[in-house]
Order: sequence, then C-alpha cells, then structure tokens
Amino acid sequence: MKIHKEGHIIVFVSSLVLVIIYAFTLTFNEWWTYLVFLISLIIFFGILYFFRVPKRKYIADEQALFSPADGKVIRLEEKVEDEYFDKPMKHLSIFMSPLDVHLNRYPSDGKIVYYRYHPGKYLVAWHPKSSKLNERTSIVFETKSGVQFLVRQIAGLLARRIVCYGSEGKDVKQCDELGFIKFGSRLDLFLPPEVNVLVKPGDKVKGGVSKLAVINTAEK
Repeated sequence: MKIHKEGHIIVFVSSLVLVIIYAFTLTFNEWWTYLVFLISLIIFFGILYFFRVPKRKYIADEQALFSPADGKVIRLEEKVEDEYFDKPMKHLSIFMSPLDVHLNRYPSDGKIVYYRYHPGKYLVAWHPKSSKLNERTSIVFETKSGVQFLVRQIAGLLARRIVCYGSEGKDVKQCDELGFIKFGSRLDLFLPPEVNVLVKPGDKVKGGVSKLAVINTAEK
C-alpha cells in the first residue's frame, strides 16, 4: 500500500503539525496535552488511510466495464442522459464513503471523446439532484468496439476538490488512474442498452476489480 500523490502535501503538513503538537505535549506535560496529541495522532492516521492506494491485481477484459471506484451501488435505473447523449441510458450510481479508496480508474480501454468540468454546490452525494447541482466532471468514453458511455465524478458534502487526469482526445487504458475525489462523493455511469449490467443496488464494488457490466457487441 502507498499514499496517493494527491495526498503528499497534506500528509507532509499534517506530519509537521503532529511533530509540533508532540513537542508542545512534552514541554507542558499536562494530561490534556496528551489528549490533544492522541486526537491529532488519530486524525493523522485517518488522513493516511484516506489517501491510501492498496495493492491490487488488475486483469484486463476488453468485453467488460470495470468499476471506476470503490463503494456501494445505490442506484440502477433507466434515465435520460441529457448532457451528451440526450436519450435513455442505464444509470448506475456508486456512493463512495469517506472510508472507501477514493482513487478512480478507467473502466475500459478506449478514447475520451468528451470532457467537461462543472462547478457547483456540495449537496450530500446521495441526493437525487447532486448529479446536476454539485461540482462534477463528465467524461464520455468510446471503447475499441465503438460503444460510448459516460462517467461522472460528483463531489459530495465533504468533497471540495475533484481531480480528473483525462482530457478530450486522450487514449486511455483500462484500470489506469482516471482521477481522485477528496472525501465523501459519488460516481455515476450512463451505459447504453447493449451493455449487460452485472451488479444491483446494495452491491459493494472495488475500483478496477469488480466488473460492472459486459459489452454485448452483437446487439450494438
């Protein structure tokens, strides 16, 4: 396990603060100073845990769309995607709690054909209107077989920064790093009818490991 690059600065600053608090504790040697140090130590390890990147084995599958995030599937329904496709799609939502790994990964090989960043509010990630009102990025991918789908990173109540490493026209590789969302957040996918979804609401998924769907090219 390693610490993701998005957390390097905050981990470094937190380390310095922890050293200062520890020096303060030794100087005054009061019970409450040890309590402050203990709380600070817990927060520091919480920060390390949040920015962790666990070691995982990624097995490529051109016919599969892997989960772009760790979390829990909270929604699967047919819904009109009106930013790019303007037609009914299979709408799948993954909620990422503050305890989940927050690194996002590309679900498939292909090319980014559309990318937009939208500033916005910070409603709770499971709020129905968060996908339209919250800070978010929308990325449309086209697989090698020509199937297009949309991934949307959505900031949550605690999230204050979405990082996306993609750009329009970029060729991407399945399970490589897509981006990072700091603290609680949500990730939506809009999938076409020819994709067979393998998960259901309530399922726990892991980024780059869990298969969300299989592309049925015969129906494309």
